[in-house]
Amino acid sequence: MTDSLPTTQDRVDYRTEPARYRHWKLSVEGGVARLALDIAEDGGIRPGYKLKLNSYDLGVDIEFHDALNRIRFEHPEARAVIVTSAKDRIFCSGANIFMLGVSTHAWKVNFCKFTNETRNGIEDTSRHSGLKFIAAVNGACAGGGYEMALACDEIVLVDDRSSSVSLPEVPLLGVLPGTGGLTRVTDKRKVRHDLADIFCTSVEGVRGKRAVEWRLVDATVKPAQFGAYVQERATALGTASTKPVGTRGVTLTRIDREDTPDGLRYEHVTIAIDRTRRTATFTVKAPTGSQPADLAGIEAAGAHWWPLAMTRQLDDAILTLRTNELDIGTWLLKTEGDAAAVLASDALLLEHQDHWLARETLGAMRRTFARIDVSSRSLFALVEPGSCFAGSLAELAFAADRTYMLALPDDAARAPRLTLGEMNFGALVMVNDQSRLQRRFHEETAPQAAAREAVGTALDADQALALGLVTAAPDDIDWADEIRIAIEERASMSPDALTGLEANLRFAGRENMATRIFGRLTAWQNWIFQRPNAVGEKGALKVYGKGDKAQFDLNRV
Repeated sequence: MTDSLPTTQDRVDYRTEPARYRHWKLSVEGGVARLALDIAEDGGIRPGYKLKLNSYDLGVDIEFHDALNRIRFEHPEARAVIVTSAKDRIFCSGANIFMLGVSTHAWKVNFCKFTNETRNGIEDTSRHSGLKFIAAVNGACAGGGYEMALACDEIVLVDDRSSSVSLPEVPLLGVLPGTGGLTRVTDKRKVRHDLADIFCTSVEGVRGKRAVEWRLVDATVKPAQFGAYVQERATALGTASTKPVGTRGVTLTRIDREDTPDGLRYEHVTIAIDRTRRTATFTVKAPTGSQPADLAGIEAAGAHWWPLAMTRQLDDAILTLRTNELDIGTWLLKTEGDAAAVLASDALLLEHQDHWLARETLGAMRRTFARIDVSSRSLFALVEPGSCFAGSLAELAFAADRTYMLALPDDAARAPRLTLGEMNFGALVMVNDQSRLQRRFHEETAPQAAAREAVGTALDADQALALGLVTAAPDDIDWADEIRIAIEERASMSPDALTGLEANLRFAGRENMATRIFGRLTAWQNWIFQRPNAVGEKGALKVYGKGDKAQFDLNRV
């Protein structure tokens, strides 16, 4: 097999819906949603491998991500989710090894990152929306399969004397549990480090009473009682949930997108790719036309409500470029439209944030903006005439590695403005639970207080610069040259070094489980995926399943 994923002729599309699923079965009954994994072996997103033993690839995770959003928005009556397998005696054997063996380095890392984001999204929804998750492990559960279970609030393992949980990546493949396994075992499950060492270097895994004693699962149940116990636990988790009862959801209509050779166009987001400069310009547009003014209007608008529609389109654009445009290394972030309309939309969203639809929309925005933070692309925000970096859309400027704002002191009418709103003070936190302004100012009191004093004021370039909200404020004489030079300089630097630099600088100070997961992926797994011990001709990942024994370079680095 050749190192052939992905190809420019066969781009990945993240848009799907339940009628198109090949690998998941979604059902909702009595306040409990059920997601059953039933992999179609011949349904790989790329040719060249079979998805045996309920193993997954990117296509499976795309469906999983979509199914979670369907539950969030289309089934608000669901207060708990059971994640299980539709196959007998096999829950999930994890990421498909043969898929990884024929994948490019970039494909492997992006696959792990998207999978991590989806798993983290489960925990984000449990924490903020009260939707609880229980993993019903009804068979052998290995690698990424166990990592999927780890993302849930509870894990129940069938006690049939053969089913076990395991993270066998180190002994079998020479790589790490790449979707947060090591981190969740210690940080979330609180498994003692010596027991975790044994667990993560053993192929056979742990089952039964020992799995409970080591805190790898919450309970083991005999096969005859397994189904009833899982349903009982799901119901109990749902009873404690804050989700509403007797509420109708909104249909997530297919995202409308026009694809061109050098861009993407949605209703509220456009992407223009300059292949010579290796840039992609994201332009996010403010709401236009008549907008909802109350809760009834929000419910009537449904998936077409601007915050939700814009967020879904931006999310799709980020994923599409991350997967399909690997050499477009700099993203230029712009906005366009009426700042007042953005602030009005934000105010309505925050006013009704206790309503399920507003809460889920806020969650979708939080996760999508967080996806920008962990993208391995250089981010420059450009605040120009016609911009609307206000409230929620100002988060794009604060997510950027640098923000340039045009100064027009002699033309107040054309001068761009930046306006802070309540959205900028904790509603859209990064994965480390820190607002971007907190990150920007290292949580120092004085600059944060000065920023809060400016809420609602349309700041010009000099004012924004004085408050520390932008990086530089060139005037119209220097603007074009300064932006051009910054972009050209960035394009001349090592993409690998930039990825490491950006990942370090974007998460300053505060750490949590999510930042450690992404940090370990960016550094450790990224490095291991390139080492011959994993992916060399005789590397463990390459020879797996071929009857050959891996040959390791025994030097410790």
